[in-house]
Amino acid sequence: MSAPSIVWLRDDLRVADNPALHAAMERGEPVVVVYVLDDESEGVRPLGGASRWWLHHSLAALDESLRAIGVTLTLRRGAAAAAITQLVADVGAGAVFWNRRYGHGPRQVDAGLKAGLRDGGVVADSFQANLLFEPWTIQTGQGQPFKVFTPFYRACLDRPEPRQPLDEPRSLTAPAASVASDALDDWGLLPTRPDWAAGLRETWTPGEAAALDTLEDFATGALADYGDRDFPAQEATSRLSPRLRFGEISPFQIWHRMRGALPDASRERAQSFLREVVWREFNHTILFTSPDLATVSYRPEFESFPWADVPESEIDAWRHGRTGVPLVDAGMRQLWTTGWMHNRVRMVTASFLIKNMLVDWRVGEAWFWDTLVDADEANNPANWQWTAGSGADAAPYFRVFNPVLQASKFDQHRDYIRQWVPEVDDDDYPEPLVDLKASRRAALDAYETMRRTPVETEQS
Repeated sequence: MSAPSIVWLRDDLRVADNPALHAAMERGEPVVVVYVLDDESEGVRPLGGASRWWLHHSLAALDESLRAIGVTLTLRRGAAAAAITQLVADVGAGAVFWNRRYGHGPRQVDAGLKAGLRDGGVVADSFQANLLFEPWTIQTGQGQPFKVFTPFYRACLDRPEPRQPLDEPRSLTAPAASVASDALDDWGLLPTRPDWAAGLRETWTPGEAAALDTLEDFATGALADYGDRDFPAQEATSRLSPRLRFGEISPFQIWHRMRGALPDASRERAQSFLREVVWREFNHTILFTSPDLATVSYRPEFESFPWADVPESEIDAWRHGRTGVPLVDAGMRQLWTTGWMHNRVRMVTASFLIKNMLVDWRVGEAWFWDTLVDADEANNPANWQWTAGSGADAAPYFRVFNPVLQASKFDQHRDYIRQWVPEVDDDDYPEPLVDLKASRRAALDAYETMRRTPVETEQS
């Protein structure tokens, strides 16, 4: 009697270059592929609304891909360790395979499950799939994690070339007996009333096939304009961030497409893009060593920062693009409509909230977590802390992105602003919430107050 292999997918919703799926194929027994919607396990951050929308459609696409090679996607909901243990019993599994995660809470779940399965005589193995360089492999000469990006980047480049992507399995065998599964529609991942996802539907097609098309379109198209990537009206970025976040495509696929199959004229731009991919790796390394990255300042002195008591109505004005500052409003409306925002505008909108409005960076991080389709447990908090000055290798606090100057430099003809704020030249467009010059001075004064405040430690 065969003992099926279970492949437990999480942030790796793809068939190609999936080491866990490959291991199950190599084992040669029937395969059960499962996704567990886990909003319960300690330390596992529940998804925001935009991410839940993306997850629904990505899972639907994944099920179609799996059916094409002979199996279906099983869905279970609940604490992951209990759900997988139950599934092992349900199908009499002999092995469970998954690809590694790097946040503290998810690692604890995985480690406990692996130990329990092995104690019960079940093979349990995990694999590197979603980072080119796992956090413990890139360290300083003193054996410590890097806290500055540039030497981290150089250390990554000094490592052996990342492995080649694995091929998609040609076929898999399903168990003879059907496996109980939730219905995807019953999970309620999609909005009902109000239906705020119209812009997401118009902008994105989730799924592995679309992810591979996006990579190819970028490599053969927008990459040529990557030098213009700071201009938000230009289509010069990859739009791969949600694909990477959900693992519809792997960094190995991206790395080798950029490194190995481009004309010489594109190599410099490709390397610039891969540097951004390694920035993602750096953020995951920071998360690996700082499990509370979304809630605690990486630099402890920022825990005493004197944030202002800002009315909720003004924070809502920022959230919904009604600040009276055109570039900020354009970015926040693009985010609300599409679930995505141009990277430079992300920095501008974050800087405005933190340094012009003096609102705690955690408020903005939570809003982006709920509204971004690419909300990532490492990138989102690490990048917010970078802007706040509280993170690893952060921008100096005195670097305040002036949104008027940023617009004049990167949206000179106001094409991006007019796309998202068509009323910008009307008389009824609101006055700015804050005076940019005065609020910058207030932010620097607050920073000086923080600097003069002794940092409390566990020993003090």
